[in-house]
Amino acid sequence: MEEPIGVTEAARIPQQRSEQLLEAAAWYTQERHWDVVPGTWLEAVAGGERCSCGDDRCEEPGAHPSRPDWAGQATGSAATARRMWSRQPGSCVLLPAGRTFDVLDVPETAGFLAMARMERMGITLGPVIRSPDRRTLFFVLPGAAAKAPALVQQLGWEARAVGLVGRGEGHYVAGPPTRVGGLGVVQWARRPSRANLWLPDVEELISPLAYACAREAADARARLS
Repeated sequence: MEEPIGVTEAARIPQQRSEQLLEAAAWYTQERHWDVVPGTWLEAVAGGERCSCGDDRCEEPGAHPSRPDWAGQATGSAATARRMWSRQPGSCVLLPAGRTFDVLDVPETAGFLAMARMERMGITLGPVIRSPDRRTLFFVLPGAAAKAPALVQQLGWEARAVGLVGRGEGHYVAGPPTRVGGLGVVQWARRPSRANLWLPDVEELISPLAYACAREAADARARLS
C-alpha cells in the first residue's frame, strides 16, 4: 500500500501513538486471527487536527477507510500489518466485519444494561467495544448481521427503531486504540482474552440486547414527551 502524497511524519499524530496503533494491529492478527486494514489518520492543522481525507466536516475523523478498495487491502498477517503501519504511521486500525466476526451495535446505555443482565444470566460474552460516539459493539459469530432484524422482530420490536444495528460483510469496526477526532478514543468495555476467544452466536445475545434497546428507546421517548 503506497504512502499518500503530501503526508509527512510531522503532520501525523505523536510517535508513541503511532507505535500503539501498529502494535495493536499486529496483535489483532496474531492473537485473535482478525483481519486488519489501515485507514485514515489525524493531521495537525493550524493548532488543531483534521482527518487525512481533507473533509473539514468528516463524520469519522481519523477513523474510516482511506480508499474505496479497503476491504481487499485487509491482511491477517502480523508481519504484513507491521509493514503497512510502518509505511502509514498513525493510521487508524480498521477491523473488517463479516469474516471472523459480525458486530451488534447498540446505544451505550442499552449495551451496559444488557451486559449486566447477561452476566446475571450466565451468558458468555465475546469482546465488547465502547465507542466515543456512545455506542457499544458486541462481537459475535459471522452471520449475525443478516439474522438480527428477523430475530428482533420475533421478539416484538423493529431493530433499527430501537437502535440495534448489525454490522457484517462490507462493514468495518474501528479497533482500539483508534481515536475518532475530538470525540475520543475507541476503548474495550470487555477486552479480548482467552476466556472469550470463542464468540457467541447471535441467538444467545439477541433477547437481552433487544430488551435493553427497547427500554432505552422508550425512556428516550418519555423524556421528549
